[in-house]
Amino acid sequence: MILIADSGSSKTDWRVIHSDRRISQHRGMGFNPYYQNSEEMAIQMQDDFLINLESEIEEIYFYGAGCSSPDRKSEVSSALKTVFPKAIITIDHDLAAAAKSTCGHQAGIACILGTGSNSCDYDGKEIVDRRPAPGYIFGDEGGGGYIGRKLLKDFINDEMPAQIKQDLIDSFNLSTITIQENVYQKPFPNRYMASFCRFITEHKSNPYCYMLYYNSFQEFFKQHVMKYKDYKEKPVNFVGSIAFYNSDILRKAASDVQINVNLIIESPIAGLTLYHLEAL
Repeated sequence: MILIADSGSSKTDWRVIHSDRRISQHRGMGFNPYYQNSEEMAIQMQDDFLINLESEIEEIYFYGAGCSSPDRKSEVSSALKTVFPKAIITIDHDLAAAAKSTCGHQAGIACILGTGSNSCDYDGKEIVDRRPAPGYIFGDEGGGGYIGRKLLKDFINDEMPAQIKQDLIDSFNLSTITIQENVYQKPFPNRYMASFCRFITEHKSNPYCYMLYYNSFQEFFKQHVMKYKDYKEKPVNFVGSIAFYNSDILRKAASDVQINVNLIIESPIAGLTLYHLEAL
């Protein structure tokens, strides 16, 4: 049996390919070795779904945010070994998952817009170029943490429509103090900031919320897509909840700068499953 994982900072999608080619699935906690060590990830992997598969899994393909260096890949591998000590484990970056699931064996640009953001230029076999992804403090343009941070900053500085501010107070009992506590004192501030994107999406008929997305997507294009060679001639594909649930705004922002958006999917896990099924 083969276990496949697509992991971001907020959630992990797991798929099992059984020996008879049946597929089972599960969604659990997200992992990111930028912010967690192997011990912390191992604790979160004590999930009933995974533990019940311990003796059956022979191979694991884990695609994850932050899995870009040998050291960080080793951290994730060590955590997985606590649950699956006998499995052969392959760790790869979430960009590889985005490229394989959206481009398949064709050339294109693959982008991630989830809690964070990232992108790569893919030639149909491997990633040939990629932009820096320095995380939620220095980057993540267009990602949920980035957009949520803009919303919270405007809340603090009273630079948003009065009704939107009141709705935030009513919905979340929000205050400057609670924002500061969650961002500066509690773990995973990027998840906290990204959590407000559901509110923004629900209110995107309001011009203020619409422009939060539109402007952030334009910043992503400028920092990522528009820096790839021949980007106007290549299909640009997206994975991630921010792209998927705001695809109308994303396509409009792309059209305005002559970017050809092709596929937009919420999660690459289905495409990854097909990719590995074909290899059997």
